[in-house]
Order: sequence, then C-alpha cells, then structure tokens
Amino acid sequence: MARCIMVQGTCSNAGKSLLCAALCRIFRQDGYTVAPFKAQNMALNSFITADGLEMGRAQAVQAEAAGIAPDVRMNPILLKPTSDTGSQVIVNGVSQGERTARAYWGSKRSLLPVVRQAYDSLAAAYDIIVIEGAGSPAEINLKQDDIVNMGLAALVDAPVLLVGDIDRGGVFAALYGTVKLLEQDEQARIRGLIVNKFRGDIEILRPGLAQLTALTGKPVVGVVPYGRFDIDEEDSLSARLDERCADAPVKVAVVRLPRLSNFTDFSALSRVDGVGVYYADQPEQLADADLVVLPGTKSTLADLKWLRESGMEARILQLHAAGTPVFGICGGYQMLGQTVADPENAEGGGAMRGMGLLPVDTVFRARKTTAQATGRIGTVHGALAALSDVETAGYEIHMGETAYRAGALPLQTLRRGQSEILDGCQAENVYGTYLHGVFDAPGVAARLAGALAARQGVTLGAAAQDEAAYRQTQYDKLADTVRNALDIKLIYRILEGNA
Repeated sequence: MARCIMVQGTCSNAGKSLLCAALCRIFRQDGYTVAPFKAQNMALNSFITADGLEMGRAQAVQAEAAGIAPDVRMNPILLKPTSDTGSQVIVNGVSQGERTARAYWGSKRSLLPVVRQAYDSLAAAYDIIVIEGAGSPAEINLKQDDIVNMGLAALVDAPVLLVGDIDRGGVFAALYGTVKLLEQDEQARIRGLIVNKFRGDIEILRPGLAQLTALTGKPVVGVVPYGRFDIDEEDSLSARLDERCADAPVKVAVVRLPRLSNFTDFSALSRVDGVGVYYADQPEQLADADLVVLPGTKSTLADLKWLRESGMEARILQLHAAGTPVFGICGGYQMLGQTVADPENAEGGGAMRGMGLLPVDTVFRARKTTAQATGRIGTVHGALAALSDVETAGYEIHMGETAYRAGALPLQTLRRGQSEILDGCQAENVYGTYLHGVFDAPGVAARLAGALAARQGVTLGAAAQDEAAYRQTQYDKLADTVRNALDIKLIYRILEGNA
C-alpha cells in the first residue's frame, strides 16, 4: 500500500490545493508514482473524466501535476451548491440528486465505505497518495462523522501538515488555535506547520515561528512565499474573479453570475497577449467590453432571474443591438435562448422566458449529460467568423436538453466517441455552446482574440503558446518554489513514519 501525507488548512483558500499539486509534482520529479485524493469536495468548478464521470477540478489539476490522468477515485464525493442550504450530491462521478445540508450531514456516515474503497484502490496502485483536507479540521460543530479531515486521517493513518495563510493576517492565531481545538490524538497527527503566501523579510518572521513551535510542539516545515502561478483553481474564492481589466486592447467581460461555474473556461483566452478578461456583476462594468460572455452556472433559472433583476440583461441587450458580440457557454447558452423550463424539478422547477437572442428552447431533465468531446466549428457568421472550421475539445456537463427552432444554425458538430451531435447555435453576433473548454484547443483563443482586435483596428502580439505545454511549465514553477521553501527531507521522514 502507498505511503500517504495529508495537507489540512486553518481555513478555506489557505492554499491546500496548490500545495498538494506542488507535492504531487515534487514526488513525481523524485521518481515516485503519486496520486491525489480528496474524500469530499465542495465546488462548482468540476471536471469530466475520459469515462464521463464528474470530479472536483482541484484533483484533476493535481493529477496533471503528478503526470497521470484524472480518475474519479481521486474525489469520490463532490458537492455542487445549488442554494445556500442545498447541494447536488455526486458519488463516484454520478449525480445522486439534490439534498439539503441537514439531510446530507445526517447520511454522511453511509458514504464512508465509498471513501474507503476509492482510497484503498488508489493506494494499491501508487507509491504515494497526497491527501487534501477541506476547510478547517477545527470546525467543531462538524467534527462528528468527519470523513474529509481528521476523520479521514485516522481512517487511513495519515500524518498531517497544517497550513495557514499569512496574507490574510492572523496566521499565528489560526495555526495555534486550530491545533488546540483538536483532540489530543488529532493533535498528534499534525507533524508540521506551514506558513503560506508570505511577503516580506523572513528574518522578521523567524521569532514568531520559534514561539509557534514552542507553543504547539510542532515544527514549522517551511514558509512558502506569495507567488503567482497560472494554474486553474476551482472555487468562488479565486482572486481572479475580483480582477478588473487594465488597458488591454481587447476586453472580454465575463458576467459574474451568482452561481457561476467552470470559470476556468476563460483561462486560455486570458493568456493571449493583449486580451484582458474580467468579471462583471454590474451593468456599467460592461460598457467597454469587446465581447460579453455568459458563463456556465449551476442554477440557470435562478441566475437568469438575477440577470434580469440586476439590470445586466437589459445592458447586454443594448450592447448586442449596438453590435457587441455575445457568447454563452452551457447555462449561459441556455439563457440566450427563447425559453427555459424545468418540468421535472431538476433545478427547483418553473419556467422563464430567455433573453431571446438565439432560436432555441431548453428543457431540464433529471438525467445529466457528462462527457468529454471534440468538435469542429462550422461556418461562423458575423463578428467571430474567424472561428470557422476550427477544431475544439472539452467536455459537456449539463442537465438541460436544448432544441432548435426552425431556421436555427448550429455552431459546431461534436464527437462523443463514435457518435456525432450538433451543438450550440449562432445568430446575429450571438453564439452559444454546451462545450466547456471551447477556447482551450490550439489556436481557438488566438483566433477569437484576433477577430475582436480586428474590429477595434488593432493588432495583437504573439499568439498564445500551447496550453498543455504552458501548464507543465507552471507546475514546474510551483514545484520549484515549494521545494525551495519547505524542508523536503523532513517531509520524506514524515512520510516514512520517522518524524
């Protein structure tokens, strides 16, 4: 069975996911086979595996850092919030429907065999398992029946590294308080502390590190400097959602829907020289956009209502009438149609008129479509004609079935295995697709950006580099930073049970 090490945090967004990706890369560089694992994840930004199963994107990223294909065993339970009190529950990659938080917590213990089976299966196939916790292990109201933090650590006998985020302040209190809120056997599992996202002179920090060790009895494994790594993230705390567009020649406004999902769809576009991608939730923020994008959402009807009530819909319709192109992906594509209906209560029930920009109608069904796909865009009309005949690749993840009205023009043909289907729609500078990652294939983002630049009479710089190669360089950059910051020899001793 594999050796394992677990990274827990004092809070959400302390940096657990990236540190786990870094350790996966470091162990791989050192010649080990390694796999990530997170028993339970809560995120809207998910990933579809080659066999059509759904998992958290963080573990897909960590798998790529480890040099292996994402596998749903790496994240056997995924929760996708649909409201403030409920989530869609996905077990072993398949949706089990929606549950309230109270109902889920009441039945969580029944999922323990699922977690154990997934972990044991991975542990039999790899040298090292890097386990990521969730939130904080010191959420004392949630500790009963825990299956993702100390409960999981005890189940698989994992040593723990506890990480705190110094950038948000209070890191000493957060690390000390987390340790001291745990039971004695749980405290014993913590073999080291990590201070993450540090900026400044580390010599000024050292007296505090020494006191922290004295107070907790835990060594500080290292201080990781604040770094900018262009690696996909998965949750709504991502800093890039708050970034605003600088004076880029081409400005792409992504509507920041309340239940926005899969915002990593725009990573490739943001890497094109001269393109500024930003997220907008107020009508006035759309004023200078060269392209408005409606992204995916976990709740199409609820977010369409928000779009209407916030004034964003009216502003988008004004921009469209003035010639600004509009692009919708998945839930955003559904909103651009004529009607959206949910007769089977898949997303809470009800029906609404759409924005009326595409001649399609969407009906939600209980069955969820999850599949990887490749495609070819057909002849494109209007502002984005440069996308004609390009190859695309990505994945579908939706519960709606969209039907064309008479005269509708599909955007592309998708291939799922041996079958082909028509996907998306286009009409008068409005474009929609169900394919997440539609901009990721080589050349797609550059062509789109070039078309938008040409409309402004400007020329962009060099084309974006190959996405896959670029991601590999970012994983190496992350691994180098973390390797230099942590006591890797101590981490190996912890892995081997000698520290």
